[in-house]
Amino acid sequence: MKFSLFVHMERISDQDREPQLYAEMLELCQMADDGGMHAIWTGEHHGMSFTIAPNPLLNLVDLARRTKNVRLGTGTVIAPFWHPIKLAGEAAMADIIMDGRLDLGIARGAYSFEYDRIMPGLDAWNAGGRMRELIPALKGLWAGDYAHDGQYWQFPATTSAPKPLQQPGPPMWVAARDPNSHDFAVAQGCNVQVTPLHQPHHEVVSLMDRFNAACAAHPDVPRPKIMILQHGYVAKDAADAALAADELNAFYCYFGAWFLNKRPIHQGLIAPLTPDEIAAHPFYTPQVMRDNLLIGEASEVIEKLRKIQALGYDEFSLWIDSGMSFARKRDSLLRFINDVMPAFA
Repeated sequence: MKFSLFVHMERISDQDREPQLYAEMLELCQMADDGGMHAIWTGEHHGMSFTIAPNPLLNLVDLARRTKNVRLGTGTVIAPFWHPIKLAGEAAMADIIMDGRLDLGIARGAYSFEYDRIMPGLDAWNAGGRMRELIPALKGLWAGDYAHDGQYWQFPATTSAPKPLQQPGPPMWVAARDPNSHDFAVAQGCNVQVTPLHQPHHEVVSLMDRFNAACAAHPDVPRPKIMILQHGYVAKDAADAALAADELNAFYCYFGAWFLNKRPIHQGLIAPLTPDEIAAHPFYTPQVMRDNLLIGEASEVIEKLRKIQALGYDEFSLWIDSGMSFARKRDSLLRFINDVMPAFA
């Protein structure tokens, strides 16, 4: 099982300055590269200072000049926000600049906050339909002289300009949860990204079951890869682990509030949650985070990862965004590289 880093610029307060957040993100990415991680992933979000990531390709091109070995992946671009010709060309140019290190992860998107502002009226069903139409169109554009007459896009014969360095194109990944998304991804020959979020281990098992069922339904397609994305914190001791559980519980409370899209927002930031509101959340608690996420001293994290590895996951991506201080994220990543990864060498 390979290991990678999933990272955005994230904040819940305007006291965290954006240029400093970017510098801190770069340092974490350079640690991942120097430490032997397989890949770095970053996503796409708009108008949300909670997760600052307006164009993952822009960040990854910068990282390509600051790193040596890691693959550089979009985790993910939001399919409805891209015209196929635009994404084909920009991803291909990025792949050239990156010397062929691009992995292209694609999703339908999740936040109604973004849908409301970029494509008012868009719902999850049509967002998923756009993703399903986009992926084969990208393949056609990279092959060249491709005309498209779909439900969402129509254009005459077109060739991606430029074409990607990797041929027939960068590896593509689909963010999947429901069985239909797994089936579509496998049928298209795409790799799969999954996240159980804060759910217990049985969700990790269920996601792999859905992937295996999709592979069994398409025996003519070479088995794609599957990556799991999950929060974790490698603690120095029990008290440090307990603090991480508190911090990640607060992070998920903010995550859930953004998803519900009901709380006032000012200058791109959600109205702060009070300690009482965090404590009253119906299913997020520090104990849930402690039990379900990869929180613990190195030996405990290794034990949890071995259970994931035994299910057949090809890659584990450490989701480092957490609301913690940069120093705490940095120290956890260092312990992950030095104390956890060698157990899987």
